[in-house]
Amino acid sequence: MSAAAANTKPVAELKKPIPLPFAYTFASGAIAGCTELLLLYPLDVVKTRQQLDTAKTSTGMVQTFKNIVAQEGPGRLYRGILPPLFMEAPKRAVKSSWGAVFTNNGQRKNTQSLAILTGCFAGATESFVVTPFELVKIRLQDKNSSFKGPLDVVKHSFKTSGPLGLYQGMEATFWRHWWWNGGYFGAIFGVKSQLPKATVSKGELLNNLVAGTIGGFVGTALNTPFDVVKSRIQLHGTGEWTYPALIKVAQTEGLGALYKGFAPKVLRLAPGGGVLLLVVEALSTVFRGYLGPPYI
Repeated sequence: MSAAAANTKPVAELKKPIPLPFAYTFASGAIAGCTELLLLYPLDVVKTRQQLDTAKTSTGMVQTFKNIVAQEGPGRLYRGILPPLFMEAPKRAVKSSWGAVFTNNGQRKNTQSLAILTGCFAGATESFVVTPFELVKIRLQDKNSSFKGPLDVVKHSFKTSGPLGLYQGMEATFWRHWWWNGGYFGAIFGVKSQLPKATVSKGELLNNLVAGTIGGFVGTALNTPFDVVKSRIQLHGTGEWTYPALIKVAQTEGLGALYKGFAPKVLRLAPGGGVLLLVVEALSTVFRGYLGPPYI
């Protein structure tokens, strides 16, 4: 056979290895989440500032960023990062657990319906885990925040609202994560099913980047209105229900207000979704090499 003919021979589709043990899947997700957070966290601060602005004509993303740096210093762009870093591991554990449940630890073929169901259940469950961390983060990110750090927020919440004060805004957090995870996982599965099957590892990485980015955009488009009201409820501790709060924002500030902070949020979570999948896949490859057969 000539060299030219050999080069045109189709390459066999990549073999799908058996799932990694839970501990390794969990570690991959946790490290990937922390990597994405460290790279893109300033956009989260900008997003929160825009969401907390109740003016009908709010400041744009770029100007908000400039104002924070000029008036408060660049370090303010990372204020409140500790709570989300601490919650990353338990949040990823929840996602990994539901993925294993619905696919019988990889033994059952995944479908788009299963992917959406996995995302929705993961979002609903993780809201119980992340709500206290989110509340502390929001109160540290606020422009007028005078808290010294996360522990100061926790002490203040216990003093003013009791132990359950850290769970203010949990219902809004539930809906935010329900819609985000359902949209994210569902979109990833749908996009991957339409992309050409990867025959080399680089092609698999590209597919993950594209699918993760689109998944991040879809999840953000679905959950931003819930994120807006969640941020406000957790800052002020009003105890409002989510859907009446959505109507109130739309009536007083216009429908567009429900998408305040959308630009920095989608700029973080769309590429962030791609980063997550890339890091997870890279770490999974390392772990498979470490464990050897039958995981390779």
